[in-house]
Amino acid sequence: MGEMTVTTLEGQQRPTTSPIAGEQEDRNGRFLRRLRTPRRPRLWFEILLIAVSYWTYSLIRNAVPEQKSQALRNADWIWRVEEHLGIAVEQSVNHAVNSVTWLIVGMNYYYATLHFVVTLGVLVWLFRKHPGRYAATRMVLFATTAVALLGYYLYPLAPPRLMNGHDFIDTVLVHQTWGSMASGDLKHMSNQYAAMPSMHIGWSLWCGLTIFALASVPWVKVLGLLYPTATLIVIVATANHFWLDAVGGLICLAFGFAVARLWYGAMPYRMPQEVAVQEERAPLLSARFRARFKARSKA
Repeated sequence: MGEMTVTTLEGQQRPTTSPIAGEQEDRNGRFLRRLRTPRRPRLWFEILLIAVSYWTYSLIRNAVPEQKSQALRNADWIWRVEEHLGIAVEQSVNHAVNSVTWLIVGMNYYYATLHFVVTLGVLVWLFRKHPGRYAATRMVLFATTAVALLGYYLYPLAPPRLMNGHDFIDTVLVHQTWGSMASGDLKHMSNQYAAMPSMHIGWSLWCGLTIFALASVPWVKVLGLLYPTATLIVIVATANHFWLDAVGGLICLAFGFAVARLWYGAMPYRMPQEVAVQEERAPLLSARFRARFKARSKA
């Protein structure tokens, strides 16, 4: 495509690239490289992007039909699989932690708040300290969240606390704590049957891996690994998720990393920490130089 045949003096034919086609390919290549090259993130754009993205995510998630009967059947199937695997201990954990009031109340607030606070905190930290890695790492989070929507649509799943015939405790209702969009007066504002995959695990593991990979202080790295571990215990103790929901969140995160790796050609944490000033300003400086050169030529 874009080639033509030229006959030489010896009578041999050889293909040569059309100048127009070559220029177009070069232009497309430069455009793709520009898209894939890390740039310094702009605060106003990132705030707008995150706000619109989360609003869209919530809108789509809550627009998925609440297929209650299918969600309950899927929950029973998940429970049987876990019993077969010998890991169906969610009910025991739920009852044991619920017996310690201060602990379960703390976990209720943990479940309701840290999911957002820590994730936003890590994004701000990346924005300030690792601008060269920000876009690629953010892409992991966004791709993870986007693919989770497929899980909500294709596999409606009731959380353990809503299962029929099982003695799970809805800890938010029992202890009258604030925060769960799936319990109490707020339950009609959120899809009750979007438990698979768990984005509490997807997001917390993204935070934990990012902190562990990029933090320079050893104890902060340890906290990074402890955060998703604590989140796993919380989602089970509050009867909001099964163990296998966490596996679903892990798979979504792996997909997010794969998308970023394919797009940028490297893992996000291996990208340069800073954005090269020369590379970032080169197009602008070049345009200014050409404008000044033309002005001088006319003069």
